[in-house]
Amino acid sequence: MSGSYEAVRAARLHFNAQGVPCSTEYGDVYHSASGALEQARHVFLRGNRLPERWRDRAAFTVCETGFGLGQNFLAAWQAWRDDPRRSRRLHYLAFEAHPFEAADLRRALSSRLPSALATLAAVLADRWPLLTPGLHRLEFEGGAVTLTLAFGSVRRMAPQAQARVDAFFLDGFAPGVNPEMWTPALFGQLRRLAVAGATAATWCSAGQVRRDLRDAGFLVEKAPGFGGKRDMTVAVLRPGLGTPAAAPRARRLAVVGGGIAGAGIAQSLALRGHEVCVYDPVFARRPEEALRVRGAAALVPALTPDDDTRSRLSRSGLACARRRWLSLPGLARPEVCGALVCARTRDEAAAQCAALDALAFPPEWVRWMDAAEAGARAGATLHEGGLWFEQALLLRPGALLPALLGMPGVQTRAACVNALRAAGGGAWRLLGPEGGVLQEADGVVLANAAEASALLATGHAAARLPKLAAVQRLAGQISVYRVPAGTPGADVPRCILSGKGYCLPPRMGWGVAGSTYRPDAAESVVDAAGHREIRAQLAAWLPEGAVPWLDRGSPEGWAGWRAATADHLPIIGGVPDAPGLWLACAYGSRGLSWSALAGDILGAELDAEPAPIERELAYRIRPR
Repeated sequence: MSGSYEAVRAARLHFNAQGVPCSTEYGDVYHSASGALEQARHVFLRGNRLPERWRDRAAFTVCETGFGLGQNFLAAWQAWRDDPRRSRRLHYLAFEAHPFEAADLRRALSSRLPSALATLAAVLADRWPLLTPGLHRLEFEGGAVTLTLAFGSVRRMAPQAQARVDAFFLDGFAPGVNPEMWTPALFGQLRRLAVAGATAATWCSAGQVRRDLRDAGFLVEKAPGFGGKRDMTVAVLRPGLGTPAAAPRARRLAVVGGGIAGAGIAQSLALRGHEVCVYDPVFARRPEEALRVRGAAALVPALTPDDDTRSRLSRSGLACARRRWLSLPGLARPEVCGALVCARTRDEAAAQCAALDALAFPPEWVRWMDAAEAGARAGATLHEGGLWFEQALLLRPGALLPALLGMPGVQTRAACVNALRAAGGGAWRLLGPEGGVLQEADGVVLANAAEASALLATGHAAARLPKLAAVQRLAGQISVYRVPAGTPGADVPRCILSGKGYCLPPRMGWGVAGSTYRPDAAESVVDAAGHREIRAQLAAWLPEGAVPWLDRGSPEGWAGWRAATADHLPIIGGVPDAPGLWLACAYGSRGLSWSALAGDILGAELDAEPAPIERELAYRIRPR
């Protein structure tokens, strides 16, 4: 277990004798006895001169140091909704060491709010995330309002956040019972996040808090308090400090590569109002219609005993894919069928159980199933039990990609981009095979897998990025079986089965099993050796005959290429010393895990939103 790992411990709902929700752990109330909403409006909205300061802005960002029951967020959201001159977007970043579970949050808010806010509270509770450590992004008002929740101690999570904050709501429990929320170190992190002219407000009037805010770079004043308190504290960042305020604008962006990486980027950028053109010569070929029916893939998160980078990113990737794709129409919409990650041996099963005990994830995210329960869930006998991921997705890439690339704001061009040329101010020219200009774009994303390095070298010093240059092309194939409805085993497995290799539930008369990795192949082809290799992988954890169609007839197949790094992590982020140029490539065998997430990472960077992943994760996948 990594020494930096922190399991999330949920808060327990408790009311004091006055009916005010309070923390049994800290011995303090979540808000004044005079009313949570009244306190939010007096202390945090008026203390930060809101709504006046967000008026006519493209975007405005609030950061709260203790989310609690979310009443400050609800008050800000309602004030934003009621303001006809509101900012086009409102971003809200909040830290919480001990979040409530959704049921307790709903119970605490349902009877304590006026009807308008009760409606918003119900939406918040409906979208409330499972209590796993890290960042969780929620979207409301069609994406115009975002809530980024940082679950974990503020000591750990504040350095992991990245945002451009206009206003701070300092609302931790009192310094005497929770000093971690009022330290000079935390105030230093807030200064790092602050834009020029950022303000802060808190009900706390302790002299030490004022002095530490002042030392962090804020001009501090007293203001009339609320709920029987004589004073509260308001502050503004000193002139000359802070980053420029966010000023997002609609841009013309180009994406090179029309696969799952490029499609995920295109959707995310188009949802933010940008004009996106995706370039790929493959668009000239009419896709095989049968692939829309036969092709299937799974999005299953990784889990490691120390919750390493891959595990944390895959958790964020699944959450982002669900947020972005579960509203798609028809076959493009993923199916939530769950996944079993099956152990191959008793020792591996014991290791899985030990990891679950150490990580203390909520069972709604992942839990252990013994062989009997797992077999009943899958409809197939298994050698051992496994990890059950309720939220895992079954997808049809042949339907998903056209849906993402066909959404409003996205154009596709069947053209090959042969070179890039900087045009100044972050703009780039894309050149075709004959040297003609295909487009001058405000920014370019290279999502063309193993070809990204060569294309980058035409317009930038790619020699500075040895990890990108070392990306490896891997050939691989899957096996596709005809499984007519009504035949024995046509409904088996009933969920995604994964171990070394995978077996997917049959859909529309076809079942899929995979896959192979061939690092030194000259071409990627379907062959009998590949089918045998896949079958041998499955045999290590799936008894013969457990899935009847695997042993019936000769499979068909599909072959393609992967681009992967040595550490199996993707490369996502801005290219150093090349404004307006980004990479989203080297997804390996986890293209679906990184697709939507990469789009939100780049979209947040482009529009100066709170980042959807921790800074240390962004650092590990940065172009280098």
